[in-house]
Amino acid sequence: MGQVRRRLKLLSYNIQAGTTTGRYREYLTSSWRQVLPNNQRMANLDSIAELVADYDIVALQEVDCGSLRSGFLNQAKYLATHAAFPHWSHQGNRKVGMIAHAGNGLLSKIKPSLIEEHKLPGAIPGRGAMVVRYGEGDQALWLVVLHLALGRRARAQQLAYVAGLISDYPHVVVMGDLNTGPNSRELLDFCDRAGLLLPSRDLLTFPSWDPQRAIDHILVSPKMDIADLQVLPVAFSDHRPLAMTVNFNVMVDLPDHPEGDQDQHQPE
Repeated sequence: MGQVRRRLKLLSYNIQAGTTTGRYREYLTSSWRQVLPNNQRMANLDSIAELVADYDIVALQEVDCGSLRSGFLNQAKYLATHAAFPHWSHQGNRKVGMIAHAGNGLLSKIKPSLIEEHKLPGAIPGRGAMVVRYGEGDQALWLVVLHLALGRRARAQQLAYVAGLISDYPHVVVMGDLNTGPNSRELLDFCDRAGLLLPSRDLLTFPSWDPQRAIDHILVSPKMDIADLQVLPVAFSDHRPLAMTVNFNVMVDLPDHPEGDQDQHQPE
């Protein structure tokens, strides 16, 4: 255990439960793919696993935690296994009987020291946040995985709740599908309350086939040293992934080649 200057590669990706969408009408004409298992979903997951394997920490949204549509496969575990991440976790949020079980996921090559699951406020339940700590004390890195509501009022409530969780920490990264643009009132208020910055306002991620909206974001504390931030040009989902490289002093044990069995970190 010691302080290491490390370049961390981060990725945030709404994977739409492994389903590809190529145009708006497919939300209707191919809606069966949202409730039934299919070969395309598995091919997409394999492609996503190949993509994410190059990153240190991956925040997933709309990952299926094991239901009919995924063939009762925990997609976070599948991706961790096939992309060789030694640590992974998931947070099941919205469950529709046995048909669908959507949630957030975390894939990590660094062992978290803490993972908390939080249910977010809102008139319609089913949104959550994963709060992850790497390291200890003032040098710890706090990571939040989010997937916010579609309605502005609910988003404002959810962001206010998250701001209350993280506003005292000096090193924070918030990653996810926030379902709102960079200039929205609720997102600007959140940045003020949480003491975070939005490094770029023109990274279009949705829809994946012709990106027009910046609704996926990575927010950081002001002193974070950002080396790179970009949207990746892939269309395995209806969102494109957002990738950031950041230089950070990490107070954790960071082996160059992790060994041992895979670990699902249990929430505390």
